[in-house]
Amino acid sequence: MTGSEARRPPPPDLAQCALFLDLDGTLAPIAPSPEAARVPGATLALLGRLAAATGGALAVVSGRSIDVIDRLLHPLRLPAAGLHGAQWRGPGGQAWELPVDRERAAGLLARLRDVVAGQTGIYVEDKGISFAIHYRHAPRQEARIRAEVAAVAADFAPDYALQFGKMVAEVKPRGVDKGSAVERFMAVAPFASRLPVMAGDDLTDEAAFAVVARLGGVAIKIGDGDTSAPWRLPDPAALARWLDDLSARGPAGAPRDG
Repeated sequence: MTGSEARRPPPPDLAQCALFLDLDGTLAPIAPSPEAARVPGATLALLGRLAAATGGALAVVSGRSIDVIDRLLHPLRLPAAGLHGAQWRGPGGQAWELPVDRERAAGLLARLRDVVAGQTGIYVEDKGISFAIHYRHAPRQEARIRAEVAAVAADFAPDYALQFGKMVAEVKPRGVDKGSAVERFMAVAPFASRLPVMAGDDLTDEAAFAVVARLGGVAIKIGDGDTSAPWRLPDPAALARWLDDLSARGPAGAPRDG
């Protein structure tokens, strides 16, 4: 699907769904900086209802670390995949993080800080084992920043790979993505054997969309941009309304009486 064509997804039966939701640009509106992001209180309450309605088969799948996911979703503590799948926390609280060479990661961070040194509106987000250069406030520098970050990523291959997003260039551990995170969830209860539903707004969500499509699920693009997802909603508020409609329905998508 290209452009901004909107196709509202049909309502699946929540009791049979496994919900996978991106954070920034999906649950939370895009903010001027990562630190400024906030999830609306009504959305937090909605997530609690959805987690109950799905029997706990709801996970947040984000480029943020799990620590930051928990902070943004407080007081909720949901199953989550952080750093595009390099961190994973299951429904029972079991946790996994991709092992990395910390000394090599520190060297990568230093190189990326050199890329942005002395520049206005461009900065590095240190996620511990993954590093993102944000240039939302310097959009004219996009081509140069992407080229320079790509050169750094090449120097740290094969351990690291380049991932572009909306006004961000990220260097992350190779071999993990949101698709692998969704697959990991779908292999365990209560996610297993359910219909996967994934909503996300960025290029990083396309790997998850591909896995969801292969499993016969529902992939929903939030906002503009080309995508493999067959369904689209214009913004996080529209997604919240759609999810709220689902939570207000009974089994098989039928509206509850009264």
